[in-house]
Amino acid sequence: MMDSRRSATLFGIPMKHLTLLTLTFQNSALILVMHYSRIMPTVNGQRYYTSTAVFLNEVIKLAISLTMALYDLSQDMPSFSSATALFTELIRRVFTGDSWRLAIPAMLYTLQNSLQYVAVSNLDAATFQVTYQLKILTTAIFSVTMLGQTLGLRKWSSLLLLMGGVAIVQIPASSSPAMPTFEDLRQANAGLHFPRTIQEMRDMGSSAAKQLVKRSATYEGIDKDFAMQHPQLNASIGLAAVLTACVLSGLAGVYFEKVLKDSNSKTSLWVRNVQLCFYSLFPSLFIGVIFNDGADIAKHGFFSGYNWVVWSAVLLQAVGGVLVALVVNYSNNIAKNFATSMSIVISSLASVWFFHFKITLSYLIGTATVLLATYLWTSDHGPRPLKIVVADYEKTTIGHEQPYSDNRGAPNTASRPSYKEALTTSRPSTPVNFERRGGGFKREE
Repeated sequence: MMDSRRSATLFGIPMKHLTLLTLTFQNSALILVMHYSRIMPTVNGQRYYTSTAVFLNEVIKLAISLTMALYDLSQDMPSFSSATALFTELIRRVFTGDSWRLAIPAMLYTLQNSLQYVAVSNLDAATFQVTYQLKILTTAIFSVTMLGQTLGLRKWSSLLLLMGGVAIVQIPASSSPAMPTFEDLRQANAGLHFPRTIQEMRDMGSSAAKQLVKRSATYEGIDKDFAMQHPQLNASIGLAAVLTACVLSGLAGVYFEKVLKDSNSKTSLWVRNVQLCFYSLFPSLFIGVIFNDGADIAKHGFFSGYNWVVWSAVLLQAVGGVLVALVVNYSNNIAKNFATSMSIVISSLASVWFFHFKITLSYLIGTATVLLATYLWTSDHGPRPLKIVVADYEKTTIGHEQPYSDNRGAPNTASRPSYKEALTTSRPSTPVNFERRGGGFKREE
């Protein structure tokens, strides 16, 4: 079955190549579109509220997960089953006894998505893309502490390289301006025009008054209105937001994997994602939309500041998890990380073209170090599994057993393990976020 998935095609194009290219485009476009949506000119004098975007993101994810869960369920149930029976069975599987445990990672994911908007509002798209790779580090730390997994020397080295690369990227460029000369001051004041009559002064005052937006006549609203019309990047706030988002991403991913391992019920991951999206609706709606921005939303409207750019950002973020699932399903997890690495390069080049981003030497060195760390992380699969002697498990060998051997070919005189034990001697590597081994759905925030 695995080989059939890997060899699947669409319009003659291998699915593993098509999904890999699509995920690379999605990773690159998402950060660029999200960043532009936070710095673009306002729509009708208003900028959209990030709480509404996070809520809509969860609604779209819920719709996609419900569709896929219903499709999987229809394949298992008899063909003559009614729609009522199908939905009743889905509701029964979604609201199982341990589904409430997913409320914790759901809240963490919601907060992480909100912090992503804060980060892209205060960091360049290229800088955010590189710094956000620290979620590999946080996931590894929580996997060791919460799941008891062990990491080899190569993986710890890759994590150290990752931290060093991100630190180098954060080094500010030395662009201290030179002391202006008298000639510079004279040219700067050349275009100034001072009014000579009362009428000219009145006209200048009227022109300045037309540029004031609503509420700017009072001292209380000046800062907020100016920040809305002229957004400024704050690297300190952006860095704090992206670091916190990385911690939440690692914690939520590992906690979700722990729930999957501890759960006794055999629930498909599409159903699990329905549960995640369902529980994510409550914090995104009540904490984000109602509590945080409720007064402004009631005044200006839920979709205030929305245009095609904002909708594109919401849709790109919502379909990201589906694309990750397809890549892991038709290819492997290494291909997913390769797509992430390629998206970093594409985002950097696109930022130079669209946002006039200046690629410094420190950024080049830091990005190259992060890409090297990602390669080392994905290329190390941990200890090799024991080599199983198939003849040991054939019926003809009963009565004259042979010892099994380790990966070096040395005989092991210990008692022979059972068939199931032999197949589980190689523990899966530490997850990046979380995933279902063997090509299941993966949620990527």
